[in-house]
Amino acid sequence: MSRQSAIAHILSHFDSGAFLDTLSRRVALATESQRAEAAPVLRRYLSEEIETHLVSLGFSCEVVANPVSGMPPFLVGERIEAPHLPTALLYGHGDVIGGDASNWTNARSPWQVKVEGERWYGRGIADNKAQHSINLAALSAVFATRGELGFNAKIVFEMGEEVGSPGLDAICATLRERLAADLLIASDGPRQRASSPTVFLGSRGALHFRLKLENAFGARHSGNWGGVLANPATVMANALASLVDGHGRIRINGLLPPTIPPQVRARVAHLEIGKDEGDPPLSPNWGEPGLTPAERVFAWNTLEVLAMQSGNVDNPVSAIPRSAEAVCQLRFVVGTDWKRAQEYIEAHLAHEGFGGIEVSIEASGGATRLDPDNTWVAFTERSIEITTGKPVTLLPNLGGTIPNECFADTLGLPTIWIPHSYPGCRQHAPDEHVLAPVMREALELMTGVFWDLGEPQSH
Repeated sequence: MSRQSAIAHILSHFDSGAFLDTLSRRVALATESQRAEAAPVLRRYLSEEIETHLVSLGFSCEVVANPVSGMPPFLVGERIEAPHLPTALLYGHGDVIGGDASNWTNARSPWQVKVEGERWYGRGIADNKAQHSINLAALSAVFATRGELGFNAKIVFEMGEEVGSPGLDAICATLRERLAADLLIASDGPRQRASSPTVFLGSRGALHFRLKLENAFGARHSGNWGGVLANPATVMANALASLVDGHGRIRINGLLPPTIPPQVRARVAHLEIGKDEGDPPLSPNWGEPGLTPAERVFAWNTLEVLAMQSGNVDNPVSAIPRSAEAVCQLRFVVGTDWKRAQEYIEAHLAHEGFGGIEVSIEASGGATRLDPDNTWVAFTERSIEITTGKPVTLLPNLGGTIPNECFADTLGLPTIWIPHSYPGCRQHAPDEHVLAPVMREALELMTGVFWDLGEPQSH
């Protein structure tokens, strides 16, 4: 049997409707990891959907308790065919962000796949159920065609990615020998464009921090006290403007990245952002000057104000508010001194005259970036180009953030991410969807990648 036979097998699987049936069953499970009462559904997804599939391919599997109390378990599995064969570690997550059912349009439901032309709607269908379902189906196609995989495969699968992957790094550290491999192959996030097969080699890090300012005497009448009492809302607005200006430019040197490496600039500078149907228009003169839009997204840092409040905008009163609060996020690339972020922010605010603002770090995750010249990168690019006949868009890192440091740093693996979604998929929002042509092509190219892993001359 041949590589093309395996690809024909997976295309038949998709065209017959069998892949849609599997995905519909998985989307119907409301695996919202933010809700404690969803714990039985999260466990059911692991055992009935993922473990059952893997066992059919000869994997030995174990559900492993999360070392973080109250958090969902992990599935760890392996199929070892021969010690001398390459070993790939796979990863996926089955949990989803909250369904938000009342805000879906056109009688769509988050828990029922609805097909409308090329779009398949459903919560988690892009993040991450279609993506890991594609990879599992591709494994099955190779196994059915070859009678074996031709390589060793391991997997760690979680049900808590949407709440920050609690326990994942600890599991990787504890099971380091058990999860040892030659590389990670996983799928999450969007392609750079819907029509462009994409590979990314890491992700930007993310750091969430909260700014809070509260006076000691409560709200006071704005006529009697305006002009002599500091207004927390006014102070906070100006403090935020001192962190990031009105054109989206970071104003704290300590939160800026080092100079973009030449090999990274060469990979991303020419890429187009916002060119797919439905993409929003790019804001003119926004972000770091002198960079292309792609460099700003994939090779630079951004500081966003995610939320802010003071007083009551629905029922304002003529009073100086008692407090003001803002939640901000720094997305950052490799080389940023992000672990000193609180120190930098506090020193900057004090220097600017806003020393009374309390700064707290709420969540963070490091940035990762595999060397684009790594041999596994060339292997993956070559395999995908053979299958699709298209050049691969290679991103040194994703603009968003995924728990890749667990694999790149804790396990020390080359990390290859092959996304199967697209920028307009509305993940985490109402009307989340995937594109059928992208999924069909993704099934082909992943079958090709897994087939080539089992061909010694391919790597």
